Amino acid sequence: MANLKALAKDTAIYGLSSIVGRFLNYLLVPLYTHYMPKASGDYGVNTNMYAYTALFFAILTFGMETTLFRYANDERETPDTVFSTGFAMVGSLAAVFLLLLFSFITPVSNYLGYAEHPEYLLMMATVVALDALQALPFCFLRFQHRPIRFMSLKMGFIFLNIALNLIFFVLLGKTSVFYVFFINLLCTGFITFFFIPELMKIHWKFDGKLLRRMLSYSWPILLLSVMGILNQVADKILFPKVYPDEAQANVELGVYGSCAKVAMIMAMITQAFRYAYEPIVFAKAKDADKTEYYALGMKYFVIFTLLAFLCVMGWLPVLRYMIGSDYWDGLRVIPIVMVAEIMMGIYFNLSFWYKLIDKTIYGALFSLAGCLVLLAVNIWGIPHYSYMACAWGGVAGYGTAMLLSYFVGQKLYPIPYPIRSMAGYTLLTAVFYYAITCIPADAPVWLHLGISTAMILAFAGIVYKREIARN
Repeated sequence: MANLKALAKDTAIYGLSSIVGRFLNYLLVPLYTHYMPKASGDYGVNTNMYAYTALFFAILTFGMETTLFRYANDERETPDTVFSTGFAMVGSLAAVFLLLLFSFITPVSNYLGYAEHPEYLLMMATVVALDALQALPFCFLRFQHRPIRFMSLKMGFIFLNIALNLIFFVLLGKTSVFYVFFINLLCTGFITFFFIPELMKIHWKFDGKLLRRMLSYSWPILLLSVMGILNQVADKILFPKVYPDEAQANVELGVYGSCAKVAMIMAMITQAFRYAYEPIVFAKAKDADKTEYYALGMKYFVIFTLLAFLCVMGWLPVLRYMIGSDYWDGLRVIPIVMVAEIMMGIYFNLSFWYKLIDKTIYGALFSLAGCLVLLAVNIWGIPHYSYMACAWGGVAGYGTAMLLSYFVGQKLYPIPYPIRSMAGYTLLTAVFYYAITCIPADAPVWLHLGISTAMILAFAGIVYKREIARN
């Protein structure tokens, strides 16, 4: 119970930085969709470029975040040595990445479709390299259980980013996606300097033998991360190359990218949960009741995400104003994307069994299978169904990885997940969601929100009676 209380406390703090931060960043979506009209395709460029940065961030960090937790919690290792060895690895990769891109910027920008704007690639490549350098210091703060410091740095970046966006877009009247990338570069570079005090406290020591052991553990995680990121961004990377109308591709991608932002509350919840849960899982691995703890953590994660799903769908008549009205024809993707994000969160929770037994290759294989399914759905579906194929491809890909991880995991590292209970809550959520969709489209907003809120409260009441009051 003490561990669960610690998990709840850390999740709340990490969640504050993640959820509040993402929410404040969401305030930029109406800003961008107002100043970058749908017809310009600039928001599609923004969506496409950030998909590439997410992919290369996963490559440059090389699975060292999870690896740091694995070896820093090993009593035979010194945490500072683990950190400095991993940091040297990531820093070297980031330097090589920048050197190669700057050297071959012309052919790369031509291939990616940015021949007229290579500066987009140069700015975002620098951003992703700096983000990779920051990843392990942020990870080390989590290992040290310093969520306040973690949150202050994350929130500092976000507030600076929002302030500069307001200055450039509202006060100066800028309308180009160039300024989105330029502002991100300024903010990332600025925050990097705040890690200097943390880095000066480290007792730096590079251990080549330790690095070899860390790499043997991390390379399957790298594959896992790359496959996982591809499950999230492959549709946004593929879309401009697969959509039959090249001129319209960025317009359609902008619609999908903006509406998918509304559904990203699930990504916020998963991220907050991960930041708090991952360190505890490895520390808990020595306890006799670990499997019961993991099962309970999964159940409460599922319940909370289902509640979040109902909240978003019930309040969609208000939440849709987060994006410009030009983009509203894409709102139908929101429930599908949210289901995919729930599956991704469940898959993340299922992933600990192979990390705990040092068989991370399984995660890479599961994610690869899911990625292949997603790619197949997108390549076949985008020319016929536009961005709806992207939404359903996410469900198919995450669903595949989730089911494979569960069934293989139950054979190799059995965990008594309360399947019947979670299935019951899922069915209850489906019933309430169906009821919300039956509210007439022409009903007054206040009536829609009132009925939806009543259903959300009913779901929460059932959870309270069954899970909290009973205990």
